Amino acid sequence: MTACAIEPSAGHEDEDGTPPAGCTLTADGSYGARLASVGDSWFPERWTLDGPEPYAVPLPRNQPEEPGTEVQPMGDGRVLIHRVVAGRHAFSLLYPTGPGTGELPLGAVECRDESARLRLLPPAPGGERAYALAVGPRTTSVWLVAGGAFGPERLAELPGRCSGGVWLDRTGRLLALDRETGGRTKAVVVDLECGGEVSPLLQIAAESDDRLLLADHDSGLLIVRSDAPSPGQERLGWGVLGSTLPVRFPECLRVRDCSVTPFAIQPGQVLTPESCAVALRVDGPRGSWVGVWRPAERRVHHLRAPEGWLAGTGLWTPEGVLRLPYATQAVPCGVARVSPPPAAEPEPGAASAPHSEPHSESHLGSQPESHPEPEPEPEPEPEPGPAAPDAELSGPAPHPPTPSAPRPVPLQEAPLGRLVTN
Repeated sequence: MTACAIEPSAGHEDEDGTPPAGCTLTADGSYGARLASVGDSWFPERWTLDGPEPYAVPLPRNQPEEPGTEVQPMGDGRVLIHRVVAGRHAFSLLYPTGPGTGELPLGAVECRDESARLRLLPPAPGGERAYALAVGPRTTSVWLVAGGAFGPERLAELPGRCSGGVWLDRTGRLLALDRETGGRTKAVVVDLECGGEVSPLLQIAAESDDRLLLADHDSGLLIVRSDAPSPGQERLGWGVLGSTLPVRFPECLRVRDCSVTPFAIQPGQVLTPESCAVALRVDGPRGSWVGVWRPAERRVHHLRAPEGWLAGTGLWTPEGVLRLPYATQAVPCGVARVSPPPAAEPEPGAASAPHSEPHSESHLGSQPESHPEPEPEPEPEPEPGPAAPDAELSGPAPHPPTPSAPRPVPLQEAPLGRLVTN
């Protein structure tokens, strides 16, 4: 299973500028939920994805929803909805009742500071509970908004402004957040069963902004975004939770004039994080498409997205098939199965398995040494035309020249590095 940092739906862009996903999936991929529209009217829609054929169930109420209303699927098939009503954040569970839609009110949260923003966190493992993040000018609160005994409950309050949200275990106890304090952003972990105890998780360099984007429970693979190798310019990197090795920042993950957002990691690759396939959303001047990358390779496979893809949404099977939800007029609820090219044999000089690389002697606060990545081969960029979910694209995709990248501090140097392992 993959713990995904799924962006808020319907235009709730996170503070790090990550584009919102077109749909939200449960952690096991059984259900999805999105805010759909007919003309100018918005309504929640639940997708059932664990059967022979996917199907959608509209869940409209007596009046249309406001644009930007958040929805999230629960493990039992109900849909959590977050509305803002008279300055309060109201939560309810929606479910189909024959021809109509039933609604179970859960309560409301009123932020003490009117400027605070509240959004849903990614679906928790198990699907029985749902959480929200309230970000104020100086503090951030984690709320349990569904699955509690007495309505919404504040579980933790952290100093600083937090964004992101990645689940680090299968029980929904350990939550990683990107906390901004003192002008720097560092990933921390919040223990929701120990009164919200906070511990450092990721600090690549003392003056860098280090965010955690994805974490896989089976392999321990972490996908991060940091400006440690290029101060002032964020780059994608990868590491392994509990490893003694440095974070790597492959040059192939930089696509000129495009933003690259990872959204799913292939599960089931126990002890082999370098072989995990990572799905990427690539947004450029020609639209959005799908990239597939593996840490053991020095290239990104660029694939056409299916027509109507709910951009930024998808999940892997353990066998390496990428399932991408899409909606068109002809197919209002569909899932494209994309089989990317198989993993190539490791090239000389390519990223090797974490246990076979030398240990880094760098320490927190020390000056990182130079550790450039090999120059990758140019990658294809999608061309206009009909999308084919299993077709690899052709055409040049220029890359900027390879900079001299500093060697980041190993993840294991963080105090929690050896505590949270899978």
